[in-house]
Amino acid sequence: MDGPLVLRVGLIGYGEVGRILAEDLRALDVAVSAFDLKLADETAAAPLRQHAAAHGVTLAASHAQVAAECELLISAVTASQAVAVAQACVPGVAAGIFFLDFNSASPGAKRRAAEIIDGAGGRYVEGAVMTSVPPYRIRVPLLLGGRHAAALAPALASLGFEAQIADVRLGVASATKMCRSVMIKGMEAMVIESLTTARHYGVEDAVLASLYETFPGIDWEKQAAYFFQRVIQHGRRRSEEVREVAQTVREAGLVPWSAAGTAERQAWIADLADAGLFGDRAAPEFARSADWRTEADRILHSLGKGGE
Repeated sequence: MDGPLVLRVGLIGYGEVGRILAEDLRALDVAVSAFDLKLADETAAAPLRQHAAAHGVTLAASHAQVAAECELLISAVTASQAVAVAQACVPGVAAGIFFLDFNSASPGAKRRAAEIIDGAGGRYVEGAVMTSVPPYRIRVPLLLGGRHAAALAPALASLGFEAQIADVRLGVASATKMCRSVMIKGMEAMVIESLTTARHYGVEDAVLASLYETFPGIDWEKQAAYFFQRVIQHGRRRSEEVREVAQTVREAGLVPWSAAGTAERQAWIADLADAGLFGDRAAPEFARSADWRTEADRILHSLGKGGE
């Protein structure tokens, strides 16, 4: 692909992000194929197959098959699998294919993935998604990196992506994303820990009043509800990302005390969610009825604790 035209896009990972991208690309009549490891499990695969059928997405049998059938390959999997996915795609990578790594991985992991794809004749482009995808969809702010970023940028613009080139050096875009996540994902974990503990002691209203006074520009009730909801729904993926954040901190020579703790808190909430503590996370009413106090009470009850 030498110009900005992209006729076929492949997606590795058909989770929330992959499905959103597929919907927006199909709206432009772009051919989309996808592969996800969940397709091997008939129960987990059923909603993916239904979505693909509804939107005209072709589901492939392997990473390599998707790679062989597209001009732009987008990897959007859990952070820990970024390098493994690059390796799995190699048998299908044709000369000149663009590989856009959407994953929230450390700069070191992005460099390793680039070596694999470029070594196979592909063109690796680092991507760093700078905020939550659902509100923005395909127009989510995206930083690009690497020596092939400038060549891919026009094609991405034609598809509706809001992408900016961060640097020709690999790792700069991801470092920006990872350092931001120390704060954002850390705030999620801290709010859940702080307000759940406050709920136990019956001091949540006093804590919130103090937060409003110190940070008057933030609606803490609304923000707390949003943080609880997002971690309950996506804690597993977030914990994987924050482990990559911790690795980014290590690569800088620091001990990731904050990031490591955040990863554990996110994973802990994910375990509770997987056990069904918070009900059906996929139900539409879950987002509409977000109430952090209810969720905090569920957490406390699961621990055998209650308000004092």
